[in-house]
Amino acid sequence: MGTVKYLLDTHTLLWVISGSPKLSDTAEKAINDTSIQKFISAVSAYEIMYKYKIGKLPEYVYIAENYLDLLGTFGATKLSIDTEHAHFSGKMDWSHRDPFDRMLAAQAFTEKMTLITNDPAFNDLPWLSLLW
Repeated sequence: MGTVKYLLDTHTLLWVISGSPKLSDTAEKAINDTSIQKFISAVSAYEIMYKYKIGKLPEYVYIAENYLDLLGTFGATKLSIDTEHAHFSGKMDWSHRDPFDRMLAAQAFTEKMTLITNDPAFNDLPWLSLLW
């Protein structure tokens, strides 16, 4: 059996950093478990900054403006986007059109990670390992 690896969905990352009570007990326990590898995708950096710039995340101004510094103290590994992720994201048979979610699903699947999310859109992917 391999090492358990978790990929945080963007809203999960925002809620962890901001100390939001919206984070489930199960997700919080997994995120705080130092024996489990946690990853933050470059997709989340893009999604946070893009949505902040267009006015969709005004409550996360501090996180958006200090993202790189905050990420450095979080204790997770950065996950870059590669060609395999992009290819799988584009070819997935999934009607969900959100490019951020599609890429996160593709990364979690191709890297054999569990995605920590409460977004019900991912429930349409029975082959994707989810935690909430």
